[in-house]
Amino acid sequence: MNLGIFLQNLGPSYSYYPKLATAMGGVTACIFYCQLLQWHSEFKNSQYWIKVSSDKIEKQTGLSITEQEMARQILVERSLLQERFVNNSSETREFLLDLDNFEKILDNIYETTNSKKSSPERFENNSRRREIKTDKYFGQRRQPIAIAVTPDYRFSGPWKSEEELKEFQRALEEYARNNGLGFGNPSGWAFKVIDSISKGLPSSFWDDFVAGIPLGESQKIKREWEIEPGVPYPAFEEERIQYYIQKGEPIEAAVAKARADLRNPVLGKDLWEGFLRKCDRIADEALKAKNLGITAPYLPPSFTDKPAITKESVIKKLEAINFQSPQAPPNLTRLKPQEIEEEKNKSASSEIPSITALQAAYKTPMGKTFVERQIAEHPEWGYQIIDGQIVEIIPF
Repeated sequence: MNLGIFLQNLGPSYSYYPKLATAMGGVTACIFYCQLLQWHSEFKNSQYWIKVSSDKIEKQTGLSITEQEMARQILVERSLLQERFVNNSSETREFLLDLDNFEKILDNIYETTNSKKSSPERFENNSRRREIKTDKYFGQRRQPIAIAVTPDYRFSGPWKSEEELKEFQRALEEYARNNGLGFGNPSGWAFKVIDSISKGLPSSFWDDFVAGIPLGESQKIKREWEIEPGVPYPAFEEERIQYYIQKGEPIEAAVAKARADLRNPVLGKDLWEGFLRKCDRIADEALKAKNLGITAPYLPPSFTDKPAITKESVIKKLEAINFQSPQAPPNLTRLKPQEIEEEKNKSASSEIPSITALQAAYKTPMGKTFVERQIAEHPEWGYQIIDGQIVEIIPF
């Protein structure tokens, strides 16, 4: 086939302006807009809406429906085009060109072109091109990534002045210090909170600060097992402490673990339900004992009222103690060594409990474990438990 006839069958050719395509968001948007400009030039009124279908645009420009949609989206975002549907049809639309914004783009292109022509780049003839060293073991070093930092950066948020922001920051730092937040860096923790507020995220700390209440107060929830938020019932807490003590934990670790368990909402709820079941069982047993004539039924030690242990109460007890010399008692300082040994043996023998007292305590639920532990810790007593009875061992 002849080349001329072949090109004639393809139809007329179209071109686009590369500089205009860069300013308008791409080649597709440029071709689409230029075609609309050609149709718009046929009308005298600049505010005339151009009614055209997708098939007609594809026939004139070769743009597919997907490319047309992308071009329309780019042009609408750049305020160069307005579109509307005709009779709720997705194929036919009406377009209105914003020629004012289009002229601004042309002016920018014209100014950029003239500025480049008026100030040509100068190159020194003696300048040497920088050599890039390559090594088969060590690759080319990466260029450092430069981060643009806004000078005199200031947070923007709901605060009305810089003084209010600084006061809020001081309150956050104080809250972080009191609650052990920020891993020893309360200022860094406060920065994260303020930065999240400046980005539009809601914060209960700011709500508490505006309301004039302590920070974090609105987030405290009173659980079912607490007298007030964060303070459990004393009997419930003491029960959990005794649980860890029976497992062999020191008193300090038992208190810490018990309070950590009760701060956990899920675990605390399960423990509370179990504690209520235990209280109900103890109450039933106490009622049965009362009906049988027992005036003082047994209750666990955790149910007895105890004064709160504070630093002041401990200091008063320690001050009331009359400390003596730990080397020897006053009544033994003037005795001879043989007499001192006899006095020690007498005091040791007087401290050994009787079998009757131990047997009576061994029969109680709480005293059984205590008696077993005391007999195991004091073999010098000469007692042993055999078949549930405490007997005296005669050495041979």
